[in-house]
Amino acid sequence: MRTVDVARRAGYSVQQVRNLERDGVLPPATRTASGYRVYGEIHLQSALAYRALAAGIGPVEAKTIVRAAHRPPASRMLALLDAAHARLHTERAELRQAREAAQAISGEPIDDVRPSDSMSVSELAAALGVRPSTLRHWDAEGLVVPDRDSGRGARRYTPAQVRDARIVHQLRKAGYRIEPLRALMPELRRARRLEEAASALAAREAGIAARSRALLDGAAALSAVLSLAAPVPRG
Repeated sequence: MRTVDVARRAGYSVQQVRNLERDGVLPPATRTASGYRVYGEIHLQSALAYRALAAGIGPVEAKTIVRAAHRPPASRMLALLDAAHARLHTERAELRQAREAAQAISGEPIDDVRPSDSMSVSELAAALGVRPSTLRHWDAEGLVVPDRDSGRGARRYTPAQVRDARIVHQLRKAGYRIEPLRALMPELRRARRLEEAASALAAREAGIAARSRALLDGAAALSAVLSLAAPVPRG
């Protein structure tokens, strides 16, 4: 195949194909006597593998995995791919936990409350059964940021912030990590009704499903790359 043939079949431009070869995502092409590149099926499958993996896990990690497919042993590439699948599995588990917590807590009414219903750090920590330092850590991480007393600057949690703290507490107990919570909490905070929270979580689930499908497509192309790279046994 010519460069343009690989580009058309893989959905790239000619320059992108050359860049992928330069970056080691495609193995080196053979050259004609006049210097033109000649590509084979392994180059096409490598490009397809990269395209799918980049959609699933991002271009940097995708390059690492496809490069590893060209450098025996194959076990290193398989381990990297397994790790990517494992992360998606973890995200699915976290999403399930988030949905359960949102179902239990985020529908809690917070209207028609009195300013006196706000809580100090020590009061909220006692109510949740956590240390005050835990609440300060959530504040520093941007998960639950309380108001500040205008006089002393002490933290005061409004009823809405108390609700946020309860959600974070439940998700943390369920094993939800800090980093994904940063992405999830603004969605739950904007959701004034359970239906809105469910919609936000459903959008996240659709994103995970699309990335999982992309990994599946990438794995199929990588399997073809390994088969094409395998030495032909002598008779």
